[in-house]
Amino acid sequence: MRQLVLDLRPSPSPRFDNFVSGPNQALLAALQQQIATRDGSVLYLWGSPGSGRSHLLQAAVQACEGQRPARYAQAAVTPIEAGGLLAIDDVEQLSADAQIELFRNLIGAREAGASLVLAGNAPPAALPLRPDVASRIAQGLVFEIQPLDDAARADLLTRQAHERGFALDDSIVQWLLRHGQRDLPWLLAVLDALDEASLAHGRRITLPLVREILAS
Repeated sequence: MRQLVLDLRPSPSPRFDNFVSGPNQALLAALQQQIATRDGSVLYLWGSPGSGRSHLLQAAVQACEGQRPARYAQAAVTPIEAGGLLAIDDVEQLSADAQIELFRNLIGAREAGASLVLAGNAPPAALPLRPDVASRIAQGLVFEIQPLDDAARADLLTRQAHERGFALDDSIVQWLLRHGQRDLPWLLAVLDALDEASLAHGRRITLPLVREILAS
């Protein structure tokens, strides 16, 4: 029964409206504009693990639904479609063959009336890619995803809890920010654990439950 209950609660789907931008408003605006662009351009965003790269790329693909063909690929490259948007995540992990395919897409995107959104863990010049590929990426718009401050982290936790179907008291949010780890993957993992424990044991999400989860 516990597993059945948990299986009924999928993770929130990545969308622009559930991304907390913090100091990244200009990046978000440029990415939303890129969705409508069909001039062969490329937008590249980079940041540390957990910075929101994958969320943003998947949100861009989701936002194209019903407007243009769009694909998301992680550390892989597929042929670009006419008029489409191609979102490629973790470009630093692309194989040699995938880098060749990406270069073809970068060259052919304008003729195809398409555009690209790419993401990686470093600026273009520091990526372990072929020089011609890295150079093409650097010619587009490049954004570093800036880390969130505590106010934005609190907003993110509150929104993500709401997406999961429960309310998170502000005192719990502030306690997590004071006593927990600072990185977003850890904070979101705590939310998932709280959601599971609350559903499995029929308990309200309180500070004692948070302390139990962290202690275990």
